[in-house]
Amino acid sequence: MTVSLEQLRRCHVAVDLGAARTRVFVKGAGLVVDEPSVTAVNTRTGALIAVGTFAEQMTGRTPDYIRVARPVSGGTVIDIEMAQRMLRHLLGEKLRRQLRRKPRLRAAACTPHDSDPLAQRAATETLMGLGACRVELVDTLIAAAVGCGLPVEQPTASMIMVCGAATTQIAVLSLGATVTAVRIPIGGEAIDHAVIQHLRHQHELMVPSQSVRPLQLALNDNGLTPQGPESTEIHGRDVTTGRARSVLVDTAAVRDAIHTPLTAVLDGIGRVLRDCPPDLVADLAERGVTMVGGSARLPGLDQLLRNYTGMPVHIAERPDVCAILGLGTMLEGQIQPMVLDPLAE
Repeated sequence: MTVSLEQLRRCHVAVDLGAARTRVFVKGAGLVVDEPSVTAVNTRTGALIAVGTFAEQMTGRTPDYIRVARPVSGGTVIDIEMAQRMLRHLLGEKLRRQLRRKPRLRAAACTPHDSDPLAQRAATETLMGLGACRVELVDTLIAAAVGCGLPVEQPTASMIMVCGAATTQIAVLSLGATVTAVRIPIGGEAIDHAVIQHLRHQHELMVPSQSVRPLQLALNDNGLTPQGPESTEIHGRDVTTGRARSVLVDTAAVRDAIHTPLTAVLDGIGRVLRDCPPDLVADLAERGVTMVGGSARLPGLDQLLRNYTGMPVHIAERPDVCAILGLGTMLEGQIQPMVLDPLAE
């Protein structure tokens, strides 16, 4: 499936349904929604209790009859009805009325690279349920590259790495199309899980995922290299007694735990470079790799990639919103005409 820039310019709204966050861009208004992709539902009545930040704060803190759910996994909508309810709540009544006044409302959505037809259909049905008469699907890699200012329309190589919550997508782009790309089922959640399992097995300590982030930040800018603090205090629940307990965690051991899931990401980068034509690889030696996505800020990840590839590695200025801003740029017509083949190589 292909889509042209002219078709995207006819769209009124763009949506990035991510596993971690949902973002909505409205033509003429900019980014209007940036909230966690989380809902809280009363299982007794079916009522929607909370959405977004408040629902995320309820994770692990609710009674049995309240279920906290994520309707999106790995960039794919797995619960269409819940995703529609979440979007309606996040947009608000005022913005929904504004969109309903649009004649023949058109929408655009980011879709993970090489997504299957069922995933594309789920994204389309989700937005059509909100009143869109037509939905254009754009490869997340293309949208993110446009959003971080890469010259994707030129006949030179641009390498981008989208570090999401559930997946990592790596690609080399040229002339507005994907030359070679891979999607790896490893993201920020897998790294959090690796740290949580390390604390459980080595220290018999159970911690929520929210407590992992301070530990990762304690690794500082050289987090995946031997520098940094030797230990960090972490609070959690003792596996045996159930009591609250604090332990000093060796950051060197945490680095080893983080390295394990990142091995698959490094292998993916190697596959992309091996499949890339030599002329484009020569361009990359100078341009390097651009990292986007919420997990791009993992301390030391950029240095790890530099050491592995021998190329420059840059983190985008606003890595977490590059995809939706790139899609918004296409809607606003602020990019030169180019070949755009977003869902097929």
